[in-house]
Parts: sequence; C-alpha cells; structure tokens
Amino acid sequence: MPISILKDYLDKQHVKYECLNHARAYTAQEVAASAHVSGKSLAKIVIVKAGGQLAMVVLPAHDHINFAALKAATGWKDLNLASESEFKSQFPECEVGAMPPFGNLFGVPVFASSELRHYPQMVFNAGTHIELMRLAYADFERLVKPKVISTSDW
Repeated sequence: MPISILKDYLDKQHVKYECLNHARAYTAQEVAASAHVSGKSLAKIVIVKAGGQLAMVVLPAHDHINFAALKAATGWKDLNLASESEFKSQFPECEVGAMPPFGNLFGVPVFASSELRHYPQMVFNAGTHIELMRLAYADFERLVKPKVISTSDW
C-alpha cells in the first residue's frame, strides 16, 4: 500500500499523523535505530495463520509472540507463523515485512498487544522499508478495532 493510500484513509478519518523517512531497514531493531524512535513505541506486525486464515498480530518491536498465550487468548488450536509466500498477495503494493497495522484495509483480522496501550503514540511501517508513520494509539484502536490481547505474561 503506497503511503498515499494510507494518508488518504487517515485524512478522511480526520486523524493527525506524522510521516517519517529513514534509511532502508528490515528488522524492527534496525528500523528503530535508523528512525531514532523507541522500540517500545515502534509497532511490528507479525502475520500468523490459523485454520488456513491469515491474521495480523501487532506488538511492540521489542516483544516476541508467545504462541501458547495467543492460542489461549484466541481459542485457535492450529496457529503458526505464516510464510511470506502465504501472505504476500494479501498486501498488494506493500513491501514484504513493511505492512502497516491496518489489517482492516486488507480484510485481515487484527490482534494487538495490550502493551501498546501504555504509549500514547505508536510508530509503524507505512508499506515500505523506508517510511514510517506516527499516530496516537487511541486513533489506531478506534479505526482498526483490533482484538486487544493481554500480553503481560509474554
């Protein structure tokens, strides 16, 4: 998704946001360092597959998914990390691994870590490995309506 489509969506929703450019980076740690943002406010997206369906998990860059806890929270028994080939076509025009956390724009359910609520702002990839967006977490939650999962024991 080119950043312009995401900007148009946010503008129509009257959401304040900031665009940030940084040197090309691929891992969450590299992105945070390159953009000079905290890994706590940087949201990373992990695509999982449950029963043949894709889902997006949004969590702080410094966290890891606890699959046992996610299975318990969702009730999914068959839950695995999705491979790039399984989800690439679901996010057209996005660079693989740089999808924004707006699964609602792609027809993908979104699960968000409760840890993100601790920070008033969140920063995330905006479809490429050189562009980020920053917006209020409350706006993200209002627009995306993710299922928020307590990750205190992750």
